Amino acid sequence: MDRRMGMSRRSVLCAAGSGIALTVLAQPIQAGTITRQISTGPDESGKRADLAEQAIVTRHVRTLWGMRRMRLGTLTWPGYLPGQSFAQWHYWWQAHLLDCAVDAAHRARTPERIDRVVSLARGIRTRNLTGWTNRYYDDMAWLMLALERADRLLGVRFGDAVGELRIALLAGWNTAVGALPWRVGDDYYNTPANGPAGIALVRSGDLARARQLADFLYTRLRDNGSGLVLDGVHEPGGRVDRTIYTYCQGVAIGLETELAVRTGESVHYRRAAALVAAAESGLTDAGVIVAAAGDDTGLFMGILARYLAVAAVSLGDPTAAEVVRASARAAWENRAEVDGLPLFGADWSRAVTEPGRPESFPLLTDSAAAVSSNLSRDLSVQLSGWMLLEADYRLTAAGL
Repeated sequence: MDRRMGMSRRSVLCAAGSGIALTVLAQPIQAGTITRQISTGPDESGKRADLAEQAIVTRHVRTLWGMRRMRLGTLTWPGYLPGQSFAQWHYWWQAHLLDCAVDAAHRARTPERIDRVVSLARGIRTRNLTGWTNRYYDDMAWLMLALERADRLLGVRFGDAVGELRIALLAGWNTAVGALPWRVGDDYYNTPANGPAGIALVRSGDLARARQLADFLYTRLRDNGSGLVLDGVHEPGGRVDRTIYTYCQGVAIGLETELAVRTGESVHYRRAAALVAAAESGLTDAGVIVAAAGDDTGLFMGILARYLAVAAVSLGDPTAAEVVRASARAAWENRAEVDGLPLFGADWSRAVTEPGRPESFPLLTDSAAAVSSNLSRDLSVQLSGWMLLEADYRLTAAGL
């Protein structure tokens, strides 16, 4: 099933202008009542993933600029007018929304879900204005992963989009460093770019470069004390940013797992198991993946959960499975509900509670009310919850 794009740049720009003008006249998306008087909810992991999907589709997924069969996710809910017009562009959030839509369609294929995958991919390409690619190698790697999975798991292909993204990644390769920079022309070589790029290259058959990226992360960015992967390094010069993020561990685990499965080399099995153990030891609280915040960091927890599930299913890693299970139980039990659909917090180990005025929603994710109530309006945080529940379902489907 090959889905090709056919709009000119001029048509896109005209549609964008018209769409923004119409959006300015529209009313903001309104919030329902947030409550902790939650239903028991289904026990089955697939039904819980269904509800997380429905929550995001209902609250966030909207038509792009009034163009038929093109959709994207609004960045916040309830939405402000600029957000509803998609004037602010978060390419990688949309790539993860697409990836979650692929998860759902693979879990239970329906025409509606396939149509959603198609419309989201078309929306990303159209809103990006420059086609599939941009200047950020991490962005492109995330989208390449989502589109490759749509092709492999669903049979939905978007021309040579995966090939275009692969060419763009390889164009940024620095032979001297053996890795990709964060963005075009930058001197920062980080895990969030090289981890997903490595996974994407493995899946496209480029094992040699994927091995180089795995070696780069292990030899240059692994902290010997904790066993965790650091954020990145500036080259030339070798100045390391020693910040530790949950999603850096996720992509490193994913890369080593993919290489272990495809090469059978024991070094990758050992590295994957060590990374899982280090993440469980250093980045969980009572077995639950530690909290993030709003905005970009909201995606970090879900990315770790996704690749822990990959390690659990592909390598039979029991620690990886238990972290996903514990996190999914906590996120579900601590959720709030709006109109019967889940609302997740940025901290899965802590209950989401309604604000002082039940009919209202904190206006800012970093406001005192939002922090104390563990509330987030950000699509990124809600995507992490959906990603986690899809990961939990994959364990159930694999009999783990």
